[in-house]
Formats: sequence, C-alpha cells, structure tokens
Amino acid sequence: MRAGAYSPNHIGNDASILSNVAEQLRKRGCEVTLYSEEQLCRGEVTERIIINMCREVRSLQRLEELAEQGSIVVNSPSGISNCIRERQTCIFIGSNIPFPESIITSTDRVVKGDLEARGFGKCWVKRADNYAMHKEDVSYVRTPQEAQEVLQEYFLRGITRAVISKHIKGDIIKFYGVIGSPFFYWYYPYDNEHEHTDPERQKAIESALKSLCAKAAGELGLMVYGGDAVLDDQGRLTIIDFNDWPSFAPCRNAAATAIAKSVIGLVKPKKSAR
Repeated sequence: MRAGAYSPNHIGNDASILSNVAEQLRKRGCEVTLYSEEQLCRGEVTERIIINMCREVRSLQRLEELAEQGSIVVNSPSGISNCIRERQTCIFIGSNIPFPESIITSTDRVVKGDLEARGFGKCWVKRADNYAMHKEDVSYVRTPQEAQEVLQEYFLRGITRAVISKHIKGDIIKFYGVIGSPFFYWYYPYDNEHEHTDPERQKAIESALKSLCAKAAGELGLMVYGGDAVLDDQGRLTIIDFNDWPSFAPCRNAAATAIAKSVIGLVKPKKSAR
C-alpha cells in the first residue's frame, strides 16, 4: 500500500483501490496479502507477484531487487520513478508526447527574465525532484514574478528542482486506464459551457485520448495509470499530468476488475512457460 505521505488528501481513496483489487483477485482464486511500504522495506514481502502503489525511494529499490530476481511487479519500479516530474517532462518532450512548453530549473536560480523572454505568463510551478506530497507542490501562478516567488518558497522548503510549464487554455479532462485491458475511463471534472455534447465528436475525442494515453504509458513503462489532459479550442489534446496508479475514485469498481484481470493475464503465460 502507498505510504500516507504520498497520498495527500487521498489516503482513503488510495487504500480503497488496492483493497478492491485484492478482493477481485480473491474472487478469482488468488491468495492475497496486503502489506505496508514499511513491511516491504523490512523484507517481509516474499510473494513472487507484487502489485504496488509504492513511492518511497527505499521501496522502489527493494521492488527493483525483487524484479531482478524474477518477481512480477506492477507497476514496475522504473515506471513509477519515471513519473517524477522532471523525468516525466523529459520523457514526454523527447518522445513527442503533446506536453506544455516547460522549463526545468534549480530552485535557487533567478528565472524571471528567462520566463519573460520565452513568453511565459500564466503557468504552473511543480516540484520536480520527488512526487507531490503537499498541495503547494503544484502551484498556479499568473506572472513570471509570482513564479519566481514560488521557486523561492520551494528552495526554503528544501525542494531543489522544479518544472515550470505554460498554462494551456481549454477543457480539463481526467482519464484512467489499464494497459492490457479494454478499460479506459474519462470525463470533464468541471461544469463547462464549452463541453462537447455531440456523440460522434465525443467518440473521436475518446479514441484520440485513449491512443495518446497508451503511448504515454508505454513511454513511461506503466500498466496502471491516470492523469489530466487539456482539450483546446482547436481540438488538440495536451497531457498536463500523468500518474502511476491513481485512486480511480469515480470508477473504482470497474478499474479494480480490469487491474485484476490484467495481472492474471501477466501471470498465466509465465506459469504456462514453467
């Protein structure tokens, strides 16, 4: 299970999705034990199939060791690490995944002039050296001066790196998916006068979004994922956030079933090979 420090405002939801997956696996004849990240780090996890929501550095190191020893680990520790903001930004930009124009910087730098020169106005300042642990780790600002002030706050908090991304205007879309499964869920989280209601257009958006998310998940190395995208007034989709194993709060039961089936799908070929 995910350590509480990495579930800001979502401790209950994060615990629920993993518990639901465990229940779905038990219904299919699997024996499942739930562990904390602390137990994993103490070496108490001996099963060879490990489904995890971990984010602690020690946990990921231990999962990497287990994977190298032949364990099936979902999500993979490398995929989880790729979701740290700086690494994710580099992967998406390098892979031509639609992503906001961004600057990666140390928090002790003066970047106001650079932001002004590159036309950054409204933008987002995000912690880059670790996963978000507080709501302030993702901050919306309206000017380069405000961005500089947030960087200074990050520096004083001991955060060494940040990603500053241009704000993309459009309709926010939240999405959830499981690779190896037909499951894909998306919706507009806010009431929006410009929300598209034409069924054919909605199908086209869903198809494009699902394809984009599958590509992004593949580049990061994730099986279970979720995140946020923006649909602008030209119909273009831009990913603005991509997470390893979200809480799936609006679609938890369906997601749990899909995850359980996909994990079993990974296990069966390996068992057959034996």
